[in-house]
Amino acid sequence: MKITYTGTQDELPVKQRAKFEAKLQKLSKMLERKGEKEAHVIVRKERFLNCVEITINAFDHSMAGAGSDGDLVTAMNDAIEKLEKQVIRLRSKWRDTKRHKDKESLVSTPEPAASKINHRPAPKVKARPPAREGNRKVPKVFPVDQADGRKPMTVEEAMIEMDPSQDYLVFRDAETERLTVLLRRADGNFDLIES
Repeated sequence: MKITYTGTQDELPVKQRAKFEAKLQKLSKMLERKGEKEAHVIVRKERFLNCVEITINAFDHSMAGAGSDGDLVTAMNDAIEKLEKQVIRLRSKWRDTKRHKDKESLVSTPEPAASKINHRPAPKVKARPPAREGNRKVPKVFPVDQADGRKPMTVEEAMIEMDPSQDYLVFRDAETERLTVLLRRADGNFDLIES
């Protein structure tokens, strides 16, 4: 890492300067292993305070850490701690972000049972990755679009729509706008369940 100093850095002892540069080298390794990084260190004195500002560019972001104290070494350590927090946050954000090759890789879910019975296409729902809690799988919830173009039916229309091989039919009642289930009995008659 190339380190550029601006201001009065000649007050810093050689041993402390070597430790400071070693910490900056460590930050450079945390950012990216390849490429040459550059750090700009500004040291200035304001009355009784020593102010240190460190600036590094990485991942197309400019990061700066500033520290001020009566002791120059403490001010440098404060600045490098603030910069290290930014580097860790940016690195974890860069590493943990999911990147997909193509945006259309989301798979549509299978049709729900009710839409198969009605012989109408099911609404398209984007599948979300399963959430995990420890080693257990959390059950998935698939939202259903209620206004997907299906018109409500009367009971008579539902009886006509129902195939002889079907045991039940789920539909929206035209009069009450409620979800209704029509069940076929073994004797050929029907049971009507209204919600």
